[in-house]
Amino acid sequence: MMLLYNLSIFLYRLLAIVASPFNTKAKKAVEDRKASIQALQTKLENNQSPIIWFHAASLGEFEQGLPVMEQVKAAFPEYKLLVTFFSPSGFDHRKNHPVADFTSYLPWDTGKSARAFVKMVNPKKVVFIKYEYWYHHLKTINNLSIPLVSISALFTEKHIFFKPYGGLHRQMLRFFEHTFVQNESSEALLQGIGIKNVSVSGDTRFDRVQQTIANPAKQSQVETFLAGKPAFIVGSAWPEDMEVLAAFINEHSNDIKVIIAPHLVDDAHVAKIEDYLKDQAIRYTEFDNFTNEHILILNTIGMLSNTYQYGSFAYIGGAFGDGLHNVLEAVAFGLPVVYGNKGLEKFPESIELQEKGGGFSIETADQAQAILNRLLNEKELRNTASATCKQYVNEKAGSTNIIMDYLRAI
Repeated sequence: MMLLYNLSIFLYRLLAIVASPFNTKAKKAVEDRKASIQALQTKLENNQSPIIWFHAASLGEFEQGLPVMEQVKAAFPEYKLLVTFFSPSGFDHRKNHPVADFTSYLPWDTGKSARAFVKMVNPKKVVFIKYEYWYHHLKTINNLSIPLVSISALFTEKHIFFKPYGGLHRQMLRFFEHTFVQNESSEALLQGIGIKNVSVSGDTRFDRVQQTIANPAKQSQVETFLAGKPAFIVGSAWPEDMEVLAAFINEHSNDIKVIIAPHLVDDAHVAKIEDYLKDQAIRYTEFDNFTNEHILILNTIGMLSNTYQYGSFAYIGGAFGDGLHNVLEAVAFGLPVVYGNKGLEKFPESIELQEKGGGFSIETADQAQAILNRLLNEKELRNTASATCKQYVNEKAGSTNIIMDYLRAI
């Protein structure tokens, strides 16, 4: 298995190099990765402070770990924080975030690269957020007896760790000094393969969304667009989502305001979203105090989580594609949420919200139209679902404090 793992890393890297002249994401994965590591090396030459290293796969994992990073920074002011990313979407959008003293891409997971990187950083503690298991980096950290912790981890029976051929990946889990998981089923799965240093802390995303609702950023242009009217918000929309939403939006775009945040905000993908709309939509970057439009497209990054404060109910995209996106940002503001029904076992909050009455999964356009019409027209249903959503977030918060108690102890 080790041979296959190393071969897969080699081929992945080779493919990125070959594709880089023709593909922007591949180019970033190769050139920006190398440049960021070189820049980090230069910065560390003058650093005299001990370092705590957080690793996030991408933007979502960074936001998930942010409450812990902020508390670590406050609790250990003598330390500097390094945040690494694997994905360009994380690095590009959070490389200048004030919580991090240093940011970088994670090097390719070869033994040589991992040993050189860990030696250069010389971290005193390492925290991996939710996903991302890179054998050589984890082994190197473990060999140097550096405390290594996983937070907000989530496991299902489908993961390779629990397959007969998953021995190498089970070994990766053993490199962690402690693993904090989101739920009891994850804990049971780990204990079933002999991983005993595990405990249930919950999901730090609940703490993150509570931070957002406590002090939401005002969106003056959104307020102008809404002009006091109720809003239906579509978060992280893909064309597959628009296929089930188009009928409802086109029927009601004159009755309510609609805000659509595409998952990808380049012109080509925004145009695909617009193709499903009967009425003219205005893009946020072209907004000029008009109030007679009924559909606003957020062709920007970073606005969506605060925009939910203006909504009455929401649809969250992604379930018909690469996976459901973050429903908690909307739920925290008390918005009942509708979403697709594919792959929900990877997102336990979506199933729990359905059971409690704050979330609604759909498969077809007819189903989407039916539940969205009810949320629009039945005030009692909407209010009850809204109260359920707020209570759900309040009950689930507190994961950060559990993790911090452990980090203080080590």
